[in-house]
Amino acid sequence: MIDIPFTLDQLRILKAIAAEGSFKRAADSLYVSQPAVSLQVQHLERQLDVPLFDRGGRRAQLTEAGQLLLSYGDRILSLCQETCRAIEDLQNLNGGTLIIGASQTTGTYLMPQMIGLFRKKYPEVSVQLHVHSTRRTAWSVANGQVDLAIIGGEIPADLHDSLEITPYAEDELALILPISHQLAQVGALPIDELYKLQFITLDSQSTIRKAIDRVLLDSGVDPRQLAIAMELNSIEAIKNAVQAGLGAAFLSVTAIEKELQMGALQQVRIDGVVIKRMLLQIRNPNRYRSKATEAFCNEVLPVFRDKA
Repeated sequence: MIDIPFTLDQLRILKAIAAEGSFKRAADSLYVSQPAVSLQVQHLERQLDVPLFDRGGRRAQLTEAGQLLLSYGDRILSLCQETCRAIEDLQNLNGGTLIIGASQTTGTYLMPQMIGLFRKKYPEVSVQLHVHSTRRTAWSVANGQVDLAIIGGEIPADLHDSLEITPYAEDELALILPISHQLAQVGALPIDELYKLQFITLDSQSTIRKAIDRVLLDSGVDPRQLAIAMELNSIEAIKNAVQAGLGAAFLSVTAIEKELQMGALQQVRIDGVVIKRMLLQIRNPNRYRSKATEAFCNEVLPVFRDKA
């Protein structure tokens, strides 16, 4: 049997240095001393007989050999975590961890409700929520770092073969206006009237903005003809700006549910048009599916899908 020339701790150290960019910050993140980190790297390089870091610059840069070891090391550590979770699962949801991913809108406004319901049923299970762009979330699921995710954006084409992609629920995009706006009480707004409004949107490079623009275009509304008065960097900022009377916006109904109930914003229907997008549930079919994941999929997701 071949002797393995590295330990799991050494792989964790390598990963931490690559993530933090320095030996000192890596040591801090691992709660060990910097000399201990340096010593482990020296042992690792001696065992492998290759340099793993280019020490010429101010930032710790991996050599080609270091990048290769990091790539395999990530997979090894991920499998180790998966093994531990599979063993924990034998105890019937009396512990363990569920890692859920979500794109920005879904993760901010929908997932906390889902997790709340799950935690009521299984308080012993630790839940982690990772909220990132659709692209980053999809990669995390494909790499086994996340058990499952609910996303609203476009999944990268090169991941389609690696993921199990299931339509989850339709998410309506609502036109919202200030309560005091002259059009706030109209029964249904003709599409042509949209182009006379001043809109508040996310930055044009935002993943959410691009997704909303695609849905609008598919629904017969040309986002390029909308008058953009302001570009802000968060959905909460957009809601506050609309409430302040600064313009109109298109936002997910999920994100404005509370404001609609309180009467702080007015949703206006568009004549003959309902603007919706499909939320997707994704998982890696080749990874271990924990009992916690099964419980979340079977007992929580259907509740909110039916609401949608």
